[in-house]
Amino acid sequence: MPASTYEGSIDTAALKRPAAADGVTPSAKMCKKSEEVTNGQASSQVSTNGQTSSTPIMSKEEIMDSRRKHIGPNVPVFFPEDPLHIVRGSGQYFYDDKGQRILDCINNVCHVGHCHPHVVERAQKQMAVLNTNSRYLHEEIVTYAKRLTAKLPEPLSVCYFCCTGSEANELAARLARAHTGGQEIIAVDAAYHGHTQLLIDFSSYKHNHPGYTPGRGDHASVVSLPCTYRGKHRDPATAGELYAADVKDAITKIQEKGEQVSAFFCEGLMSCGGQIVLPDGYLKHVYKHVRDAGGVCVADEVQVGFGRVGSHFWAFEMQGVVPDIVTMGKPIGNGHPLAVVVTTPEIAASFAKTTSYFNTVS
Repeated sequence: MPASTYEGSIDTAALKRPAAADGVTPSAKMCKKSEEVTNGQASSQVSTNGQTSSTPIMSKEEIMDSRRKHIGPNVPVFFPEDPLHIVRGSGQYFYDDKGQRILDCINNVCHVGHCHPHVVERAQKQMAVLNTNSRYLHEEIVTYAKRLTAKLPEPLSVCYFCCTGSEANELAARLARAHTGGQEIIAVDAAYHGHTQLLIDFSSYKHNHPGYTPGRGDHASVVSLPCTYRGKHRDPATAGELYAADVKDAITKIQEKGEQVSAFFCEGLMSCGGQIVLPDGYLKHVYKHVRDAGGVCVADEVQVGFGRVGSHFWAFEMQGVVPDIVTMGKPIGNGHPLAVVVTTPEIAASFAKTTSYFNTVS
């Protein structure tokens, strides 16, 4: 997601780049895609495993007219005065209807680039074999679960597969509530954890929008964004502990109401909140406060996991902590609908006492 206050507000005009001499990158050539323009009407030809199909491409005006009729009015496009008409992607680039190459610095789910040949090949093979739900035995789900949990510290070893980051965070909240018996959730200001009703309740990136009248949810607490650049605590030596004290204060207020903390949600690096690197020691202090109060700690790795921070595979590792629950989203499938919640056997046992769970995974 772009680091902006509200969706659609970022200006990405500076990201446009002139096309290469032939307008095609090596990886784009591997996709074997070309455009034809006949009588002003473009068409797109895609060759996959020797099969070629041709699909007409609508003009910008036609697409915008259809969007106004059939797509919700609060589903924004970038540059509404002259929106980008994207016809394909390859690697780190988009290509528009005129063949212009555009560096894509916004699309957050294509983890290894658009149309990565290995991902395309494996997805095509799996789609031709099986797509069913988790209530049947098949090897892929357990094989991937083993590989994934091998990348996580103990005792994070139990997986629940789903389809989106929002679904994963919603499920994480259910696990936390089942395990703790509490309803109260604490999150960080400016954070975005998804677009279900529960997640909007504690995602101030969403519920602080001027047009969203319900505001923060009844069982949600929001604490200060731990920013050492613009925030109230700017000394790196003490900021982590001082910002963590805000979480302790929130816990105290929850307990004074006679309520139980269920979970603290936080990314290992704030993504929508502005690409904020957490001050040293922040999560260590926070996790102690939350666990002392009987709550669990959720690391939202949907946008910041899988090596994106460079020095570590998971963003939470930069803080030297081990969460109780970790959530991941569509970057798992390079943008395709695959997500997962990973937790401990203890929390999984608590969730198993509530109701059965299944999902559709290949």
